[in-house]
Amino acid sequence: MLMQEPTPELTEEWKRTYRRYGTRLTPNRKKGAEVLRYLKNKYPLEEAADERWKQIVLANMLHDRHLLEKLPAGKTPRAVAFHVLETGAGKTLYEKQDELFKGMNITAGVEIETAAFHVEGSSLLWDELFAFRGLDEKDLKNYYLVAEYVSCLKRFGMLEKVLKKEKQNTP
Repeated sequence: MLMQEPTPELTEEWKRTYRRYGTRLTPNRKKGAEVLRYLKNKYPLEEAADERWKQIVLANMLHDRHLLEKLPAGKTPRAVAFHVLETGAGKTLYEKQDELFKGMNITAGVEIETAAFHVEGSSLLWDELFAFRGLDEKDLKNYYLVAEYVSCLKRFGMLEKVLKKEKQNTP
């Protein structure tokens, strides 16, 4: 999760990461229903009763040209939003909250048609969902998205496994 203003140095770092890994990755982006299922299966959740959380998820997708392009023709965006409960695996997210988010509730939402997601209160959960969701062909042409994906995979010790799996799937 990008938690700072981009600098020229950071941009150069993203470009270096892209040059190193961009051609080694293959499209693997999951669908929104898969991201939602992952979230529900891993964390104790309570559906957000306040409709504004769904509206935030939708607004983030609708105001991001890159994400909006992923909305299939004729489909209407559909969002769901949840509060992560502070029990089980959710407790770990709260224990590992960034200082910036300490004391905040963790809320996550998914737009089903595009697999766009929104997380408040936890960079760890955002990074986990980004690593799980993966990238599509168009994403793989974007140096920032590739660098962010690689960073998230590294955070969870998944990069070598993903590269090895993708190498095995290459003819």
